[in-house]
Amino acid sequence: MISLRDVDLNLLVVFHAVLTHRSISQAARELGLSQPAVSNGLARLRQTFEDELFTRTGTGMQPTPFAEALAEPVSAALEGISRAINHREAFDPVSSQREFTLAMTDVGEVYFMPALIDLCTQLAPGVRISTVRASLPDLKEAMAAGRIDLAVGAFDDLTGPFFQRRLFRQQYVSMFRIGHALDSPDAGLPEFKAARHLFVATGDNPYARVNQLLAQAGFGCDANFWVPHFIAVPYIVSTNDLVVTVPQKFAERAAAPFGLHFVKPPLRLPALQTNVFWHRRYHQDAGNQWLRQLISEHFVE
Repeated sequence: MISLRDVDLNLLVVFHAVLTHRSISQAARELGLSQPAVSNGLARLRQTFEDELFTRTGTGMQPTPFAEALAEPVSAALEGISRAINHREAFDPVSSQREFTLAMTDVGEVYFMPALIDLCTQLAPGVRISTVRASLPDLKEAMAAGRIDLAVGAFDDLTGPFFQRRLFRQQYVSMFRIGHALDSPDAGLPEFKAARHLFVATGDNPYARVNQLLAQAGFGCDANFWVPHFIAVPYIVSTNDLVVTVPQKFAERAAAPFGLHFVKPPLRLPALQTNVFWHRRYHQDAGNQWLRQLISEHFVE
């Protein structure tokens, strides 16, 4: 019995071409090979199968009974392989029922999700989107496994087998209720230092770095109030005289509904860059490509 280990499967392509054209020269032309190369490949197959395979006649290269028996299964196998290596799963957003999982922070949810919900309602009514929080080691593993499709945010340490596209950069702003003492063009560094501050005690970079810079500058040295998430911030500062420093796009979403103002703080803070990330394993996935493109078209600045 002949084992597949003993057969150079590339030579089956030569076999199929000679069988189709009944000609060494035409088979060579189709394959982009020289005639001696095709003849050499045919000689190797004859040795492997211990059969002549083709005999030269006045009407061309005619297959032996063994070659004729090989013809249909070899042709079907090559066609199947061709389909497999050229396969790309189509994605039709209008009819798709696919669920996508995005890793983002609560700030990201506030900014991205309202628009994504509207877009999907219009363009992909059956598509489902869920969001999750993920620490960096878990995030990398989940994206490699396909449990998380995209990460959207300031994931500065998400390196390695990942692609990324920049969406925008934003500044940090200080936010407070309308009528606050800082809601004045005369308010400067002393007034900001003297104000009572609310801090978001997230360990995620780059927010933790911003808190450090605020503390070093004397902002909220005696702060009594900390929360672990941004989502509660507008509810809190809208009812008292606390000041909180947050990403600008979050402040833009929260200002009108909660009666808040925001201003550039009198302190130099690093800009916050937001990217969309995906694992290289899913770079060619049609659904992943569609969602990346949707996000890029509507959020890239």
